[in-house]
Amino acid sequence: MGRLEGKVAFITGAGSGIAKATALMFTREGAKVALAEINRELGQATEKQVREAGGDASFVETDVTKDDSVKHAIDAIAARYGQIDVIMNCAGGSLVEDVPVHEMDLGVWERTIALNLLGPFLCCRHGVPYMIKAGGGSIINFGSWVGQIGTYKPAYAAAKGGIVSFTKSLAYEYAKNGIRANVIAPGVVRTERSIKRWENKDWLLAEKPSPAAQARMAIQKNYPFSVGEPGDIASIAVFLASNESRMLTGTVIAADGGRSSYLKISVPQD
Repeated sequence: MGRLEGKVAFITGAGSGIAKATALMFTREGAKVALAEINRELGQATEKQVREAGGDASFVETDVTKDDSVKHAIDAIAARYGQIDVIMNCAGGSLVEDVPVHEMDLGVWERTIALNLLGPFLCCRHGVPYMIKAGGGSIINFGSWVGQIGTYKPAYAAAKGGIVSFTKSLAYEYAKNGIRANVIAPGVVRTERSIKRWENKDWLLAEKPSPAAQARMAIQKNYPFSVGEPGDIASIAVFLASNESRMLTGTVIAADGGRSSYLKISVPQD
């Protein structure tokens, strides 16, 4: 029997990256998974991959920044499977335009907060009643090492810092209902998005790397676990979704190879 046998998990951003890897790992552990994804093509591709692997998955097109969209998705999954035991709020990300506050466009701030903080709020707002009905469950929110230290992305840092406080409030409020809430705060993870953004550059081969490139090379040299794979984070999510983690709630797991604990400088922006 798998570690998540009999559980139903609602996973946002499930079309790619960490969320996709988690969906596949959840199903291998026996869970049924709801793939909440705004990109229909990516969501359907993940659904197909899970089903081909023998899992039970349902794609539901979802914009986590829209209340009606989230409510529809949550209600549809609850109607299909009869319960929701795990909510994993993974959809999110930073914007290139996330610059110093005196230069930032207001829309960048609003979009970043909506995607990274409003989205988890809406999923919990509509999903928690089903978790209470099911007798408890696990909420897994995603922070970032950026939310733990000062950085050059103030909007993203604010959103991910807010996730920590929000999650602690969830843990406090719903403990009586058997619901646990925790944060995974990854560092750099080799998702499709990060590879496209960072690794398609020539900074490794440059004769005179930029300050940002030099900082990244130093991080990888001094903190060999500072760059992870999606599966590394998915394994932590499986633990938090399972009954093995029943003693954990209101915690932040810094899955960044020690970066937020020991690195005293932020990586400058290219």
